[in-house]
Amino acid sequence: MAHDDLIQELKRKLVHLTSIIIVLTYYYFGKQSVLLLLTVYLIVMLELEYFRLEWGKKLPLFHSLFRAKEADRLGGHVFFTIGSIIAVSVFSKDIASAAILMTTFGDTSAAIFGKAFGRTWISRLKNRAIEGCAAEFLVDIIIGAVFLQSWIAILVMAGTATFVETITDKMDDNLLIPLFSGFNGQLIVVLMTLLK
Repeated sequence: MAHDDLIQELKRKLVHLTSIIIVLTYYYFGKQSVLLLLTVYLIVMLELEYFRLEWGKKLPLFHSLFRAKEADRLGGHVFFTIGSIIAVSVFSKDIASAAILMTTFGDTSAAIFGKAFGRTWISRLKNRAIEGCAAEFLVDIIIGAVFLQSWIAILVMAGTATFVETITDKMDDNLLIPLFSGFNGQLIVVLMTLLK
């Protein structure tokens, strides 16, 4: 991968790391506070996206961070915010937090590690290296271990997040990962509780 491409990818992924603010707000100020923060952020971002997409206005500083496929559609940050709002609203605090951080840190590790060290490319999948998938899965397991006590739930969430990130092409994985990994993790926790 070209050095400039890697630097551009790092800049994009640094924005993703703001997800830490979501989790910290949730833990220190509660569910209502984080939902309010996310909703206000979503409204502001949708207003900015309106001017970018409908009026063709370039956003200073942020315009260079958009991918080519986002030129005429909503940016991934909007989908991630929607996914985070749903995850916080529906799942337990620990499941939602793990799912949100798996979306950002898992995606970041897959993209950067895959682009920098990817040698074994997965056939029929666009720009997907086994090395990137392995890095994401490992990072997702670590995140899961921070928040969850059930190794089954950790492995299911990490596996779901990695799988969705790897195979998603047309839909936005920033929306799908927190919802699918969170749902599967919550389902495992509920089933294990019922089976006790």
